[in-house]
Amino acid sequence: MDNMLLPSLVERFIKFLETQGKSTFTVVAYKKDLEQFSGYLTSVEIQDVREVKKENIEGFINKLIAESYTKKSASRKLNSIRTFFRYLKQEGIIVQNPSLDVSHPKYIQSPPRIFTKLEYRALRDFSKEDARTYALVEILLQTGIKIGELAGLEILDIKDGALSIKKYGKTPAREIPLNKAVKKAIDDYVKIRPESKDNHLFITRTGHSLLIRNIRQIISRCFRENGIENATVNDLRNTFIAHQLRNGASVEYIAKLVGHRRLSSTERFLNMVKEEVQKKEGLGEL
Repeated sequence: MDNMLLPSLVERFIKFLETQGKSTFTVVAYKKDLEQFSGYLTSVEIQDVREVKKENIEGFINKLIAESYTKKSASRKLNSIRTFFRYLKQEGIIVQNPSLDVSHPKYIQSPPRIFTKLEYRALRDFSKEDARTYALVEILLQTGIKIGELAGLEILDIKDGALSIKKYGKTPAREIPLNKAVKKAIDDYVKIRPESKDNHLFITRTGHSLLIRNIRQIISRCFRENGIENATVNDLRNTFIAHQLRNGASVEYIAKLVGHRRLSSTERFLNMVKEEVQKKEGLGEL
């Protein structure tokens, strides 16, 4: 029976997600995960969804880990499989959901990377050589916004000394106050910004909006030139959060500022900052 074959059911599920108004990013992620899972089942000669057992799903997860996928990544793929099977059960295509008995691979979440004072200064000093780079770095360091939010910024989003952030993925819309340093960095860049019909704040030399990958390349170059290793653009956001907590801002205020939907996401940083302070007190450095 064709209607029980995995590829056609995956296709049907993806269409269902699209009708639910899921973001393109989410739909593509599900599609990739389920096509990979479907490919694995074909390799063990399973094509009918009713033949899939708990052991087959475990086999897929173990294969991913053996192929150097991180446990976190494998766990995310298991979530995709669970959502898929939940849908199939709701649609009456299967009676039992075999994915519910599969345990998530245990992984230790590594602590967020926070820049040292030296790294922080080096980044700012180096980026000052170019007005656009400096504005990018200052906004990331002084507001804690995400790279996607930064790429989406338009000139009109900056008004009354604040940054107006549109809803991005699951992160809510919000207003972020700007300090003097970041205001000046933005003003200096706007003065030399090329003329363009594009309303995005950050544009290329030829007047097109700066894409996420372009911003990543610029920031990666800053890391490389300053010998900052194992760092990502998101670590500028991490550093902002830690910096605010060190300066005594409340967890609630920061969560609102950076768009954390769960306070536990912000509290994770608070514990790190507390440990840091305790270590220093132990060494008599404060």
